[in-house]
This record gives sequence, structure tokens and C-alpha cells, in this order.
Amino acid sequence: MAETILVTGATGFLGSAVARALIAQGHRVRALARPNSDRRNLAGIDVEIAVGDLDAPETLPQALKGATALFHVAADYRLWVPHPAAMYRTNVEGSAALIRAAAAAGVARAVYTSSVAVLGIDKSGKPADESTPVTVHDMIGPYKRSKFLAEEAVKAAAQDTGLPVVIVNPSTPIGPRDIKPTPTGRTIVMAASGKMPAYVDTGLNLVHVDDCAAGHLLAFAKGVPGERYILGGEDYSLARMQAAIAGMSGRRPARISLPVGPLYPLAIGAELAARFTGREPMLTRDTLRMARKRMFFSSAKAARALSYTTRPAVEGLSDAVTWFREAGYLQ
Repeated sequence: MAETILVTGATGFLGSAVARALIAQGHRVRALARPNSDRRNLAGIDVEIAVGDLDAPETLPQALKGATALFHVAADYRLWVPHPAAMYRTNVEGSAALIRAAAAAGVARAVYTSSVAVLGIDKSGKPADESTPVTVHDMIGPYKRSKFLAEEAVKAAAQDTGLPVVIVNPSTPIGPRDIKPTPTGRTIVMAASGKMPAYVDTGLNLVHVDDCAAGHLLAFAKGVPGERYILGGEDYSLARMQAAIAGMSGRRPARISLPVGPLYPLAIGAELAARFTGREPMLTRDTLRMARKRMFFSSAKAARALSYTTRPAVEGLSDAVTWFREAGYLQ
């Protein structure tokens, strides 16, 4: 009989890709979902729903009952929040509580989805890796700080309980089913809709969401507990990324590269407006601080230790644009 695996975040972008990959391998998947969560990403796949919430630890034991493995993919992923304490409660306290509950439920092995956001940036400009030096003081904004502290909390809980936990650090997933969409997904929508007249000189590492999901399964099968593995793809400048998207959409690519400094007043205004509207602003001071650094990373360790491979990032961009178009996001 196939083992039951609990996947948190399975209603989301990356988590749904992990759930689909597990089902394709013949596993029984149980998805932890909040009572009022958007479950469109689970449509058409054979998945059991366990109603629960990382912010409600009392719901976790029932969700974990009978599960032999755990993929903890869920996180509060926003680059701006009006009340950071809620993000810390979900990402840090919720993750630690889940690991402890999993150990108590008899789960044999777990994969925790961290992020490259918690890793150091090589000052020489070379792609960073799992060992690039970094401290919590290098983290910009509540999201990065919460994920840094969450990874530390997961390690501590795993050590205390003896639960074998492998850590993966995805870079920037792109592709289909980005229903929210993520901050990167919003950038893709803007570029594909011709609403990105300019860009800043920054860069990020892009990986097809399905390749990143496959990396999670490889980490589960081959990863060493306590170790971290970057699951990335290709390094792209924002200029190259938006030009590729514009070409796929029949749009004219942005030609204007804006300096970061003069954009701060706009970011402050956007954040003030967001406090009244409740909508996440498209531009924030933290995103501008992050834009000063190119988020380039190497997945050599995962390739070597896990046999991790990825397709060209342009295929992920193409799949994302196609999905956004078919789902009605593009204007």
C-alpha cells in the first residue's frame, strides 16, 4: 500500500507542483489546507484534504495521523506585510510546531522548503552557494528574516525530536498555476501585458516550478538530514527576463533602466496607500533594497548529490506566460 505523505502549501504554487510530482510517483498525498483556502490548484488531482492551519497547532496532529512523510512547503510569502508579527508566527512558530507534531505522529522523514532568500550573496558577484557566509542581520525585510529564523527553528526542532529533516532552498520558481500570483508572477504578468515600461538593474535565479518540485522529491530520496540544497536554475538579469517575456507576448520590451535611489519616494507612497487599500504594493522599500543585489545562485551541490537537473529557464517563462494568458490574467 502506498505511503501517505502530508504536503503543506499544496494549494499554492510550488506546493501544488510538489503534490502533483508525488502523485505521479504513486504516493498518496494529503494536503493541509485552511478552511477557506483557494483550492483551484488541487482541482483534477487525487488528493485528500486535511483542514488545518500552521497558526493553529492543535489542528496539526490530526492532519499528520497515519502519515509516514512530510513535505513542509507552506509559507507566508509576501514582500510587504502591514503586521509582520503574523508572518513570524506562521513561518517560524508554525514551522517549529509542525516538525514537533510530525515527530510525535511517527513521521519517518521530512523535507522543509526554505528559500535562497536566507542565503548569503557573494560580494564578488559570483553565484552564491549553500556555504556563502550570512547572518540574520543581512536579511532585508520581514519575509527574509522570518524564513531565516524559520530554518533555524526547524533545525532546532529536528535536533530536539530526532526527526530526519532535509532542507531545500528554492530560488525563484516560475511556470503554471501561479494563482496568487507570487511577486515574480506579478512581474511576468506586467511584462506580458505591456505594463512594464522600465526596469531596475538587478537579477535573480529562475527555475521551472516543476523542476523545483522534482528536486524536492530527490532531496527526500537522497538528501542528508540537516543538509541544505539549493534548487535553482538559471541566473537572469531583470532586463533579459522582461525582454524574453515581451517577445513571447508580442510586446515591445522596456528600454529604460532606472536607478534605484530615485524610486524610494514612490515606494514610500505605495506602502502608505497599501495600508489603506489592504493590497500588497507593487513597489516597496525592501524590494528596492533587495534590487541592489543580484540574487544569483549555484545548484552544483544538488546536481552532484541529488542528480538534480533543470530545463532552460526560458521554458519556465513560456509556460508561465501561456498559463497566465489562458487563465485570464493578461490584458
